[in-house]
Parts: sequence; C-alpha cells; structure tokens
Amino acid sequence: MSPVSLRKILNKKELPSLLHNLVYQLNIAIDVELVDGTKLLSIGEQTTENRYPIEMSGEIVGWVVGGEQATLVASLLSLLAKQEAEKKVLAIELLERYQEIDLFDDISTQLATSLDTRQIAQLVLQELSRLIESSAGMILLLSPDTTAFEIIAEFGDFFDDSHPEPGKGIIGNIVQSNRAELINDVQTDLRLEVKKNVSAMICVPLRAKERVLGAIAIGASKTESYKAEHLKLVSIFASQTAIAIDKALLYEQSTQAAVQAQAQTKKLQKALHELQLAQTQLIQSEKMSSLGQLIAGVAHEINNPVNFICGNLKYVAEYAQNLLHLLENYQKFLPVVPPELESELDNIDLEFIMQDFPKLLDSMKLGTGRIVEIVQSLKNFSRHDEAEMKAVNIHDGIDGTLMILHHRLKADIHRPAIEIIKDYAKLPLIECYPGQLNQVFMNILANAIDALEETMSNGEWKNSHSPHLLVPPSPHSPLPTPQITICTKVLDRQWAVIRIADNGPGMKEDVIHRIYDPFFTTKDIGKGTGLGMAISYQIVVDKHGGMLKCRSQPGEGTEFWIQIPLNCAVVAPTEEQNYTSASPTVTTILPHIPDADGFIPSTIPMLKPTDLLTRHTHLIQRLSQQNPGVETASPDEIYQMFQRHPISLKLYATLLSWFCCSNPT
Repeated sequence: MSPVSLRKILNKKELPSLLHNLVYQLNIAIDVELVDGTKLLSIGEQTTENRYPIEMSGEIVGWVVGGEQATLVASLLSLLAKQEAEKKVLAIELLERYQEIDLFDDISTQLATSLDTRQIAQLVLQELSRLIESSAGMILLLSPDTTAFEIIAEFGDFFDDSHPEPGKGIIGNIVQSNRAELINDVQTDLRLEVKKNVSAMICVPLRAKERVLGAIAIGASKTESYKAEHLKLVSIFASQTAIAIDKALLYEQSTQAAVQAQAQTKKLQKALHELQLAQTQLIQSEKMSSLGQLIAGVAHEINNPVNFICGNLKYVAEYAQNLLHLLENYQKFLPVVPPELESELDNIDLEFIMQDFPKLLDSMKLGTGRIVEIVQSLKNFSRHDEAEMKAVNIHDGIDGTLMILHHRLKADIHRPAIEIIKDYAKLPLIECYPGQLNQVFMNILANAIDALEETMSNGEWKNSHSPHLLVPPSPHSPLPTPQITICTKVLDRQWAVIRIADNGPGMKEDVIHRIYDPFFTTKDIGKGTGLGMAISYQIVVDKHGGMLKCRSQPGEGTEFWIQIPLNCAVVAPTEEQNYTSASPTVTTILPHIPDADGFIPSTIPMLKPTDLLTRHTHLIQRLSQQNPGVETASPDEIYQMFQRHPISLKLYATLLSWFCCSNPT
C-alpha cells in the first residue's frame, strides 16, 4: 500500500483546531513528529519524553510525544492516516477502472464498426499485444459442427507445426470446459500434447448467448509472466470479442441467406418462365393436333371426289368432242331438218350449245385444278403426316399458307386487294418441322393482314412508293396499295432467312418487347388469343434453334426476320428437353437492344406470377363450370373430372410439379 503523508494530514483545515481542543480537554502537552524526528506540531510545554507511534497497516508513519493520555491523539492520527490510505487506494482503483472503461469503450466502438470476423480478431490481438507483454497470440473459431478450430488471427509462433483441436491439448480442453485459465508454466501442465513456443499463457473461451464460439490465447516466453489482473483483462476482451464476432457471423449468415434467397428467386422466376412455356406448348400441341386432324381430314375427303371429277373431265371432254363432231356430220348429210325436230332445236339453241360447251368444260378443268391446289396447300400446311423432321422446300410452305389466306387478300367493297410481293432466293431443302413452320408463317401473315385491314378501315395506309411516309387518301390521287413483301435468302451458308414485311401502321417499341408474351394481344376482345407469337417463338427459337427478330416503328410498317439453320436436326432440342429444360439458345439471352439493321431480338417470353395465378384460377373455374360438384368432390373424383379433360390435366400437373418439386419432370 502506498505511504501516506502525515504532514498533509496535519495541514487539513480543521484538524489543528480539533487537536488543540482535545489537548486542552485532556490537559496535556503533545508534539507530533515524523519518523526521522522532524517536528510537525507542538501544543503546550512538553514535560515528558513518552513516544506513541502513529501506525498505518502495521507501518509507523510518525510519533506523538506526551503524557500517557497522548496515546489517544496517536490513535486518532492513526485512524486518519488509515482513512487517507484507503481513499488513495480507492482513487487509484477508480482511475484504473476509468482507464479500462475508456479503453474498452474505444475498442467496442471499433469492433462495432466492423462486420468482418478476421478484421475484428486482428484488432483485438493488436490491442492485447499493446497492453500485455506477449510473444504470441491467436484467436480461434469453432466450426459449426464443433469438430475443428479455424485460426482467424494470430501473431508470433504459438506452436511449431501443430494445430489445436477441440477436446485435445491445453486449448482444446479449456474450450471444452468453457472456463478461462492462466498457466504460468506451460511445460509442466499435464494436458500438454505438443511442444509450445511459449512458457506462460492465458486462454479464455469466447462465449455468446450460452454458446462457445472459440477462444483467445496469448503467451509469453517467460514463466510467471502473468497475474490475475491480466486474466481479467483478457476475459473482458474476450466478452467484447465474442459479441462482435457473433454479430459478424449473424451478418454473414444473413448475407448468405439473402444470396440464397436471391438465387432461389431467380430459380423460381426461371421455373415460372419454363411453366409459362410449358403452358403455351401444351396449348399449341392441342391446337395443332386438332387443327392438323381437321385440315387433313377435310383435305382427304375433298381430295377423293375432286380426283374423281378431274379424272373423268378428260373423258367427258373427249366424249363431248365426239358427239359434237357427229352432230356436225349429221347436219352435212341431212341439211333439211324434219319438222318434228325443228322446234326442238330452236328451243335448246343448238348453235350456242356447240360454242359454249367446250368453254364450260375448260372452266370446270380450271375450277377442279384450283380445288386440287387448295387441297394440296391444306395438306402442306397441316403436315399431319409429317410429325418428325423432314427436308422440305420452305417456299412450298409459304405459298400454301398464302393459298389458304387468299380469301383475305382479295379486294372487297371496303378495301383494295392486298398485294403480295415475292422475292425468293434459291434455297436448298431444309431439315425442319414443316407443319410447325407453316404455323409461324400463318401467324405472322395473318397479323400483317389484320394490321393492314385495321389501317385501311381508318382510311389511311402506307404509300407503297414511300414506305416511311404515312399518306392519307386524297380524292385527287389514287389510293396507295397495301403490300406484304416476302423475301428469302441463304445467310453464311448455314442459315435460311425468311423476311416478312408489311406497310401497315407499325408498332411501338414497348409493344415489340411484349409480343412474345403468352396471352398478350393488342387486338380487341374476341379477335385474338395472344398465343400466336408466343407459339411462333417456341417453334423458331426452342424447336429449331433459330432466331426471331422484329423491326417496326409507328407509321413505318413491321418486318419480321425468321432465321433457322439449314439443318435444324443438328441444333434442335428433343421433345423431352422442351418440357424439362429451359436451356435458352443464343437469341434468348440477348437484351432488348436493336441490332445494326434495327431489328429487336426476341427474348424468353415473360409471365408474371400474378398472370400465373390468374391462369391457375381460370383453370379451376373452368373445371368447376364443367363439374358443379368439384367443391365437395374427393381427390379421386377430381382426378376423374380431369381425366375427362386431358389438356386441363396436363396443364394442372405441370403447375403442381413446378410448385411442389425441386426437379420437376
């Protein structure tokens, strides 16, 4: 304990007067001296040499000289000295506490600003090495399964070539016991398994929320280097470090959870896209199957009687020619007509019949030939008997589609005819799905005709000579001609390109970005389903590994670029892949940025979650309308209801597989 100044005690403001009163009451004289005999205070005339010690914690700090009753004064001064000593000790402790609080407040502030476990650990070791003499130190973290330690910060050499393990060695046992320890002679500790480069050490577990995170360990090269206050200091550091590391670990976990959630969101979004594609594919399959069967059946039924008529017209013409020739000979040999036949010949106008009958037969030949062409076009369009890839002439498919749409191209009382301009290049036979490509041509050409009809119904359309000018009709100028231009070419010796353009009203860019979305349409209710371009996207991009682009601006018409490989069998995915995989081709990942020619590439059709739920609701509502008792039906009865509607069952099964399975098939 630090010595107390007796001179300082006697200099207190009220103590001298208090001593004077006490001496006067006792009727004695006293002298107060230091240990070395220096007189500090004298009251009265001294008549004795008795000396009484002023003690503090067994140590004499001065003397009181006087009579026997002077011992009371010595006791009083001893008590005052003791109080002063205690005050001094308390002041020192308070100062130390203040310094510790200030130190840990500074460290806590630094730790709170960091969310990196290694940065926190390095900062703590740096402060510890500055406050406590040490040659080595490290901070360890337990693995999540508590089977291994990870050193996240260290200085010096604690071990030679070993690594601490949970439950083994000094550090492993301390962490397992969850109790801080101070060891001033490491080499004599029975838990020592491997040689350490330190002779004394302090190890404190890191505890947070009743859980051990790891440990702090510091060591010195000399034995007996540490005291209890060092252990206490490291323990305080350990508590602050555990809180900071626990917070950092929680932050890392939340960050990882956020990343996983983002990845899961992307995965779910991808699944929604695939579900949307599966929906349109199912609708397409049902639609094409029904349409193909219908067209193929109609074409077959028409083909038989037409072939019968065409085959017999040749003989009818030959028989008619023979009969007319025979009739001419009769007129030569019998120039005078019997009276009975003269009135009959006048009634039937034989001369007109002989002139018109050959013309009538020629018209019948032309009509039946037209029917044959239409039937062939129907067969080419449906391709019901060609479900697999075949080498076909693309031009035949385009011409067949135009033949079917011929009635919409003709003029009527409301508008002029739509002119078709063909610019066909020489194309080789292309390996593809011809029936599906014909559907693409049908969708794009039908949309072009719709756009032109809409423009013409408004009384204005493009001038074919100035395709970039919107010219209203004038009574003093002829009406411009609505046109659809179809061009084909071979690109880079490996692609076939079909370009279909119209001089209609055009589209805005935001509409172009959505034309491939299922159920999106700009047409009036009842005039469009919004599936045509979505199905076209699947056929060109997914089925044939091709490219579908669009170029359009308001008032400048619309042009579609269809690009497919000459040999689609090399790049087209299998049917199973179309349903279970959403591996996009090169064109599906392109952004909505026009290329050098102004074409905007197609992207994966989008279907928002709200749209998906709407489709789901509509499906259940449709099932309820067809089966009023669905609300009270058992699962088996609901399944039987779906069995009666196979397409609904397929669609609902796809919905459930995406929502319930991690890897749906």
